Amino acid sequence: MNSLKEDKNHSIFYGAMKDLRTTNLLLLIIVIPLVFYLLKILSFIFIPLTLSMFIALLFLPLMRWLTKRKVPKPISILIVIFIITGVLKMGGELIQLSSNEILSAEGVFFEKAEIKLVGLIVILEEFFGIERLQGENVLTHYIQENNILKNFGTTLDFIRDTLTMTLMTAFFVILLLSESINFQKLLNSTILKQKYSSVKTFMKIEKDIIKFVKVKFIISLFTGIGFSLACLFFDISFPIFWGLFAFAINFVQMVGSVISVLSLSLFAFVELDPTGTLLFFIITITAIQVFLGGVIEPVFMGKTFSVNVVTVLVMLMLWGYIWGIPGLIMSIPITVFIKIIFEQFPKTQVIASLMSGSHQKINILWKKKW
Repeated sequence: MNSLKEDKNHSIFYGAMKDLRTTNLLLLIIVIPLVFYLLKILSFIFIPLTLSMFIALLFLPLMRWLTKRKVPKPISILIVIFIITGVLKMGGELIQLSSNEILSAEGVFFEKAEIKLVGLIVILEEFFGIERLQGENVLTHYIQENNILKNFGTTLDFIRDTLTMTLMTAFFVILLLSESINFQKLLNSTILKQKYSSVKTFMKIEKDIIKFVKVKFIISLFTGIGFSLACLFFDISFPIFWGLFAFAINFVQMVGSVISVLSLSLFAFVELDPTGTLLFFIITITAIQVFLGGVIEPVFMGKTFSVNVVTVLVMLMLWGYIWGIPGLIMSIPITVFIKIIFEQFPKTQVIASLMSGSHQKINILWKKKW
């Protein structure tokens, strides 16, 4: 009799647990899309806040070092602001130099570019069977004169939004560095309840993000230098511009390297005759990207960037859709952050292992769970 009662109680208990798990799963399915929707709608707040967190993480070791030297916090923040301003000024000088290089180009180049582009468009029209009015200019047909006026308002909106986000990011960086917003305490009070665990996790996040940004910056810098030198060697116009472009776009993981190679290859098609020289140039810039991005970068990243290709592509598409270009740039640091958080909880360690692609670890965690 007692045995029957115990079995009945057990079945009721397990039934209640099963219902609770189902309810939690349904709530999770509802909450996750809502969170992403809010992130998209309130992007004007979350983009500067997220970007400022990563910038603040880069300068926290310097802030701690200055604190140990008993430098007052306001002076430490001013030093960081001067460093950031110096980097931005240097970038601005390079952009100005690149702009002057393009503006000083002779009209012969643009005439040659028009001839090559028109020839390419005509070939594509014949291939796809596109009909156009006889005698109509090809570029006029596809690039209408009033497009500049139509896009003028969009350009102004882009400049305004960029300026607003830059100022908000600077504001959040100052708040984070002055510890008006303490990220470690925020982790402790929200996600990680144990103080030791929150400190340990925060230090790991800081270490991995800093390492990722440092390696990515150095790899992107050498990629830009490599592209500039290749342009100079093969006598391709605007080597400074292409170096800056390769450096900037390389921060978009995987996709950026493809875009830089394709863009420069198309530009080289205009400048060089379709001979062995053009092919050798394309092979050269492809080799630079493959060697630096595919061989050197993983070696220096080590375990910091142990995220599989599928996860990278999914995160690029997700954050690119939610936040646009800033989302593409910040997608990998956000992924590293999420992976580290998932590693701290037994129930989400399997997801973290799936993100890293460690099959052996997945099997061990799966066996422990079941």
